[in-house]
Amino acid sequence: MAALRRAKAAVVVLAAAPWLALAQSPAPPVITPVTPPSVANSSEPALRFGILPLGGAFESRNDWEPVLADFSRAMNRPVSILSVTSYSALEQAIQRNEVDMAFLSGRMALDAVTLHGMRVVAQVTRHDGLPGYRALLLGRKDSQPDKLEAVLSEPERWRLARGERRSVSGYIVPQLQLFLPRHIQMETRFRSELVGTHQVTALAVANGDADVATNNTADLERFRVQFPAEAARLRVLWQSELIPHAQIVVRRSYPAQFQKEVQDFLVAYGRGMGPERDAQRVLLKSLHDLAGFVAADDTSLLPAADLAYQLGRQSAMEAQWVDTASRDARLARLEKEHALQVRVLRGGTVDDNAPTK
Repeated sequence: MAALRRAKAAVVVLAAAPWLALAQSPAPPVITPVTPPSVANSSEPALRFGILPLGGAFESRNDWEPVLADFSRAMNRPVSILSVTSYSALEQAIQRNEVDMAFLSGRMALDAVTLHGMRVVAQVTRHDGLPGYRALLLGRKDSQPDKLEAVLSEPERWRLARGERRSVSGYIVPQLQLFLPRHIQMETRFRSELVGTHQVTALAVANGDADVATNNTADLERFRVQFPAEAARLRVLWQSELIPHAQIVVRRSYPAQFQKEVQDFLVAYGRGMGPERDAQRVLLKSLHDLAGFVAADDTSLLPAADLAYQLGRQSAMEAQWVDTASRDARLARLEKEHALQVRVLRGGTVDDNAPTK
């Protein structure tokens, strides 16, 4: 009965706000060429760059397009953008070997490296100088709940908007650091839930279609620029510990020299003096307020592996089991998976079945 009530409540939310239903509707990936005319005659196949839909597929594509046009010129190679409306759509494209490079965060980058034959070459930096960002729980200023304790004491009263399960700040960190320690499962304890991008979840609370929403500091800053009136209605009820920034990953099957050239381009982009570098810094700032990129390798994903393990272990401890042997078997599998991930990230053997190019 409780599940039925939650399902009906979710339908009511979507009926009241059809734009939310549209935002959550799955859509096939859109491939957009960004090759400048000077590279148009290249005989090389296009590099397919996948991007997370942090604000939305359209916004993410537009933000990355000028940077990737510069990248195409520097590499003298065609580039196309694969833009998606959900984390799962991008994950499936990576599994189908339809992505050569990607901008990924946390768990998605971890899986791309440990399961799907990709390698970290760079990590983003932001103007605030912090080594990461924070997950948030948002509420609306003129309505309840007005304090975090009200959410935690009676989650059944509130409508939740959250990110997909692969979203670090939209799901993994709030579940791990905020809800599970209080024996609250996000998917089952709230009156209703809505799943979408950070922009969708923030709009849901601002427009009264949800009571609380997961989000993060970087996307909230962007939201304030794009939707100032709606952002003014929001308040922060909780923030997490720092989460490491996102990574750029490349297919491991590309020659080492090419991977180094990609890394060198990213690290140099927007650094130095002159009109060209000034223009690059403007593009980076419009791209999620980035300051640039730093060289990185697979070990930068060790915190993501630890987060995934901690979430899996805590979820297993909170779950209902037929017997302790079943629970212990699940915990043993999690331990083995984490150990394998750490070994791969530190330079161990990659799965021989990972797709190659």
